[in-house]
Amino acid sequence: MEILEKLTKHQENFSQIKLNQLFAKDINRAERYTIQYEDIFFDFSKNFIVQDTLNLLSEYAEKVNLKTMIEQMFQGEKINFTENRAVLHTALRNFSKNPIYVDGLDVMPQIIAVREQMKNFVQQVYSGEWCGATGEKFTDIVNIGIGGSHLGPAMATRALSVYNYTGLKVHYVSNIDGEDINEVLSKVNPATTLFIIASKTFTTLETMKNAYTAKDWFLKKFARRESDVAKHFIALSTNEKSCQEFGINPQNMFAFWDWVGGRYSIWSAIGLSTALAIGWDNFKEMLLGAYEIDRHFRSAPFQKNIPVISAFIDFWYRRFWKFPSKAIIPYSHYLAMFPEFLQQLEMESNGKSVNRISEKIYYKTGQVIWGEVGTNSQHSFFQLLHQGTDIIPVDFIGFINPNFKINGHHDWLMSNMFAQAEALMIGKSEEEVREELINSKISSFDIDKLLPHKVFDGNRPSNTMLFNKLTPHTLGKLIAIYEHKVFVEGVLLQINSFDQWGVELGKQLSKKIFNDISTDFDANSHDSSTNLLINYYKNNKKN
Repeated sequence: MEILEKLTKHQENFSQIKLNQLFAKDINRAERYTIQYEDIFFDFSKNFIVQDTLNLLSEYAEKVNLKTMIEQMFQGEKINFTENRAVLHTALRNFSKNPIYVDGLDVMPQIIAVREQMKNFVQQVYSGEWCGATGEKFTDIVNIGIGGSHLGPAMATRALSVYNYTGLKVHYVSNIDGEDINEVLSKVNPATTLFIIASKTFTTLETMKNAYTAKDWFLKKFARRESDVAKHFIALSTNEKSCQEFGINPQNMFAFWDWVGGRYSIWSAIGLSTALAIGWDNFKEMLLGAYEIDRHFRSAPFQKNIPVISAFIDFWYRRFWKFPSKAIIPYSHYLAMFPEFLQQLEMESNGKSVNRISEKIYYKTGQVIWGEVGTNSQHSFFQLLHQGTDIIPVDFIGFINPNFKINGHHDWLMSNMFAQAEALMIGKSEEEVREELINSKISSFDIDKLLPHKVFDGNRPSNTMLFNKLTPHTLGKLIAIYEHKVFVEGVLLQINSFDQWGVELGKQLSKKIFNDISTDFDANSHDSSTNLLINYYKNNKKN
């Protein structure tokens, strides 16, 4: 029997088993299905998994050459085959002093040079050596980017805001909606504001529209001469010609490479805004944290490997249980943007319907990723998690020690996290509910009427990941775990996790529609619905 058939049969048999039964049968289950690595405690015992499951998934991973694929990624082979590119975000946090080759060239000297350039720039901004046209120190940084040039740095800056010791304010603009950039520009002083334009090609529509709006605002509000632009605008880009045309000095460009995917680019110069927010030493700690996970991921056996086990579970649930989505619930106020960051990382990577040999796929791939911080989420969508008709696995992320210890708040926070994971698994039986209702002196008629509404089926799986404290080093580890999990899941699904052709069509059509909106003639070259919408918009907008 083929391994996929074995997994299918295994799931069919497993679907009759309850999580409670697994714990009752194996008193050591919690310890058996837990991995501890450094300060990470990963409990995956509340899942539809037994040793046979892990053995079958490990066997399948060997069949699809997971170990080989991992090595190919770290060694710079072009595993992003649809774009003929290496996938080397891991090289950006490589501190081993070993060379890494792409097309026969060791890329580490370039990476180290950009790191040094970033470090020097951060120090110059802090000291005032790099300042605005009036000689005043910068008080505000505005990062203009979108996608990976926005989500990663914005998430990390928010997550590590307690490490901003200088008071330098870092703002993020991404949306082409003019209200986004207007909101930021209304808060800052042009004389003390530095703009970072984050676009590899310097052609991304949203980024460049916002960049030119910022430049026009700067020239109108402050600049005495066009050359002042060079003191207030820098670029994270490889397009020197376009940067110069914009007014940016080539010396104020920070390079990154086509083997850095946007959603993996926080480790590159794209992370400069975060480095300015938290300081270079802290940014380096982020890199080192990710590097520690790289070493764990590359060397640990599959069944003791946190990213691999996490990917096994997601693959198991999506391919064989057909669970449609997954919730990410960080129990940290500072990780409010983490679910949003993972939406891009996971769904842009594994939302594919063609396999590695260019054939249409007829099984389930990428999950819908969503979430919110606890305990806020408990008072919004947890009702659906507990009693909805879909089973939605959950990742709980918590920290043993808070950044601020205030009057028992943290113990209550963590009590809620542990309680939600337990409640999802154990539920509440009809017998338990009936006893509660009888004790509450409700009439038998009302008991029968109310009872079904208060029953929790339970049997809903989750992972719990505990860290010591949310620090730059820890955040680096956390991001890297999910990066590698996404890659492993892509290998198991037999897809390319590193392209994103699905974002292109809408971009192309938007340019055509913009031209239609810009003319005096009615649109007639689209489907009837789109023509109607365009023409209704044109006829009713105020010029």
